[in-house]
Amino acid sequence: KGKCPEDGWDESTIELFLHELAIMDSNNFLGNCGVGEREGRVVSGLVARRHYRLIHGIGRSGDISAVQPKAAGSSLLNKLTNSVVLDVIKLAGVRTVTSCFVVPMATGMSLTLCFLTLRHKRPKAKYIIWPRIDQKSCFKSMITAGFEPVVIENVLEGDELRTDLEAVEAKIKAFGAENILCVHSTTSCFAPRVPDRLEELAVICANYDIPHIVNNAYGVQSSKCMHLIQQGARVGRIDAFVQSLDKNFMVPVGGAIIAGFNESFIQEISKMYPGRASASPSLDVLITLLSLGTSGYKKLLKERKEMFSYLSSELKKLADNHNERLLDTPHNPISLAMSLKNLDETNDAAVTQLGSMLFTRQVSGARVVPCGSVQTVNNYTFKGFMSHANDYPCAYLNAASAIGIKKQDVDVFLKRLDKCLKTFRKEAKQEKSINEISDANTATEHLED
Repeated sequence: KGKCPEDGWDESTIELFLHELAIMDSNNFLGNCGVGEREGRVVSGLVARRHYRLIHGIGRSGDISAVQPKAAGSSLLNKLTNSVVLDVIKLAGVRTVTSCFVVPMATGMSLTLCFLTLRHKRPKAKYIIWPRIDQKSCFKSMITAGFEPVVIENVLEGDELRTDLEAVEAKIKAFGAENILCVHSTTSCFAPRVPDRLEELAVICANYDIPHIVNNAYGVQSSKCMHLIQQGARVGRIDAFVQSLDKNFMVPVGGAIIAGFNESFIQEISKMYPGRASASPSLDVLITLLSLGTSGYKKLLKERKEMFSYLSSELKKLADNHNERLLDTPHNPISLAMSLKNLDETNDAAVTQLGSMLFTRQVSGARVVPCGSVQTVNNYTFKGFMSHANDYPCAYLNAASAIGIKKQDVDVFLKRLDKCLKTFRKEAKQEKSINEISDANTATEHLED
């Protein structure tokens, strides 16, 4: 049926299935006689076993989705993977999606492929409207494709950084719709930035007849992000949305899914990919989804939501204990931010030092964001880099509840963060005492004089 099974398969069943696919590829035929330059020859048995002897990759030289006659098994694997992934995207909330394919590149390069496909449709266009998000790969995806990003600064609403819709529309009018390749929006992001106002952006794109590409990097795991995409496509225009395989399906880095609502446009993107491609990302995600089944994946999504609530409540308690606060970012369903105002006021270097302390204590993924850092990316200077704004009011720390996180991860993180913050408070107290003694001694000397 080309759908993800409801109940996951056991490993021996999956291996049997993969071996059956592999013997359909010509390099595994007993009497095969190969005289071409690419015959699926592998000298290492270990490498052959690692890939289940599916050596030919996917696609043909002119189309990543095309069937390769001498690699029937690999071609079938590719078709099945794309079909199963499409089923899971629907299950996750984008019910009207019509087409998708797995591409063996991470999110940034996959976005570049989308922009390059649009180039042929809009030859005059040279600008991409991009509501700012301080993440290098999505910015570089536009530069690599040869376009000029038009950075739209976010608007501060309470603690949240939100899309400036008026600025987007003003830039479209200023540059002219025909000169704009697309609007490049984002769903999943680090707090205090929240997902872009996708519905409103989709309506603007429809009104001005401008394509709309969505960076949905780790949004599949969030029902809120997927709902935004579904609604955006319903009320306006979304041409394609791109998501990472590793962040959403817990497989090795190196693959992404390009999906959309117009099958012919998604096929155009797949045909833009030059040459054949590695089957590894497709193989990894197919194995994972067959082992989980829809019930297993739904369970992981449910657990992630529960852990988000738990992380939020416990991080708020810790923040209160240290006279800080959990920033109020209700529109971000994955990432949280805790202020580091007291730490920042104590010592300029204390904020970045906290990040180092957490890393050396084996806390990975927590981002510590100081005020006022400046970074130049491809000749464009970002003020307040990593905070998604030129002047965010305070330094802060990020933590995310992503798919696969366990209660133990949250508890250990909070324990180690608490210990680090107590160390800073103790040092600050000692420094204050030393300063007070020094001041008292100075005052006594003045009196004696």
